Amino acid sequence: MLLAVVTVSDRCSQGRQTDTAGPAVVALLRQRWPDAEILTDLQADDEDALAAKLDELSRKAAALVLTVGGTGLGPRDRTPEATCRVIEREAPGLAEAMRAMGAQQNQFAWLSRGVAGLKGNMLIVNLPGSRRGAEESLACILDLVQHGLAVAAGGQTHP
Repeated sequence: MLLAVVTVSDRCSQGRQTDTAGPAVVALLRQRWPDAEILTDLQADDEDALAAKLDELSRKAAALVLTVGGTGLGPRDRTPEATCRVIEREAPGLAEAMRAMGAQQNQFAWLSRGVAGLKGNMLIVNLPGSRRGAEESLACILDLVQHGLAVAAGGQTHP
């Protein structure tokens, strides 16, 4: 199985800050799918470049792409817009679950604009950019993601 983690951050892409959230997400994926190939990438906050990257990962037949960062209200936070340009079908429950869980810890989780959806069989999920936010958000939906991937691939039906 091919998985991908794409960190979206101007500061990290310019070398002004170290990406800690992306590697933390990779570690969680390795625990769930130890034999998976996991691609990583670091992108600036650029909607066109991110949409192109997501299309490229679709052509490579990635099953799951997790973006990390760019989901807030900042003027350059355009990850949801790039994702919406690429996905064919939304999976809004994943983003809703992450926001609801996050808001139990921090009310500012409600400001996340992250989305989730499918391009073909590839599931794309936008995670927050902080290490803690990314880890907690992914942990809360990981079982759903695993089941969703199986259903999207046609190998499993709903219980």
